[in-house]
Amino acid sequence: MSVNKKTKIGIIGANPERGWASTAHIPALKALPNYEITALSSRAKEDEEKLKIAFGVQHIYDNVNGLVQSPEVDLVLVAVRIPQHYELIKQAILSGKNVFSEWPLGKNLKEAEEILALAKENNVEGHIGLQSRSVPAVRFIKDYIQQGNIGEVLSTSMIGSGIIYGAFTEKAFDYSVNPENGAGMINVTFGNAVDALTFVLGEFSELSATTATRRKTTKIIETGEEIPVKTADQIAVTGTLENGAVASVHFRGGHLSGTNFFWEINGTKGDIQITAAGGSLAVFEVTVKAGTGENGAMEVLEIPEQYNLVPDKSLGLIPTNVGQNYQLIQQGNAPTFEEAVIRHRMIEAIEEAAKTGTRQSYKFQ
Repeated sequence: MSVNKKTKIGIIGANPERGWASTAHIPALKALPNYEITALSSRAKEDEEKLKIAFGVQHIYDNVNGLVQSPEVDLVLVAVRIPQHYELIKQAILSGKNVFSEWPLGKNLKEAEEILALAKENNVEGHIGLQSRSVPAVRFIKDYIQQGNIGEVLSTSMIGSGIIYGAFTEKAFDYSVNPENGAGMINVTFGNAVDALTFVLGEFSELSATTATRRKTTKIIETGEEIPVKTADQIAVTGTLENGAVASVHFRGGHLSGTNFFWEINGTKGDIQITAAGGSLAVFEVTVKAGTGENGAMEVLEIPEQYNLVPDKSLGLIPTNVGQNYQLIQQGNAPTFEEAVIRHRMIEAIEEAAKTGTRQSYKFQ
């Protein structure tokens, strides 16, 4: 997209009272001078006036078709439940609109590959909300390592919490317990965090995996209802990266009293540690430490200001991190549907490794 053009955004999934679009995307877009929110869609007629008042957007459509065909929209943001992604993204693509979809791209690899093929066929841009790789600290450590500060990378270890997928679940996330919906921990929290790992260090050349559902039920917070859980709340992956480094990742469902996020990268000249209060790097404040030399003390690294592409200091952490993706779109460096398909292929390889007990690899470009 041209850096000189103000991009007009149409949002599918804006809710006047809650939701990721309202919490993260809309505040970010309102703070960015190169973007303008020009249209929203609402399934409920009674929400139209609420949306106008809440977000100050003139064009409110009571159907998605009206939004994706609107001349007032250049880029369609899809920020709804994952099972709806496929059809909504297809509608936008077939209307000739560029698309920014929240992660995951589809419920499964098949949907993601079909979306990518359709976007290429129709010559539209597709961007994906893999926000963890776009966080300033993550982009910084990628450069820090490439500059040789810790030497050759020997190994990396990541442990994280799923945030949800624990003993209690909000009603809004009750659909995540069914693997058919593509919204389990392996797809969402785990997928986003491991995308940051592979963005910094490279893809897995091969991997082994163990998954398990240790909590068989979860309690809906609002109602107290116990519902069955059929998605994995324990995911452990080990393997070798393209560069030869050994990698291990373990995610656990819920938000824990113990370690919620710890990522260490070990090199021949030093080490890096990245910590946060939860398994989503776009949601929680990130601390980066580094030490060089044998037994070198770990010291906090300040993230250089140039890595924050969202200048508004009054924004909260989440809109600031989500806003990085929009600025990276302007630069031509944002994660695309191609990266989304690679991540879907990795997830399928992990599930196959866990099912069969055999090492897997996945195709990537």
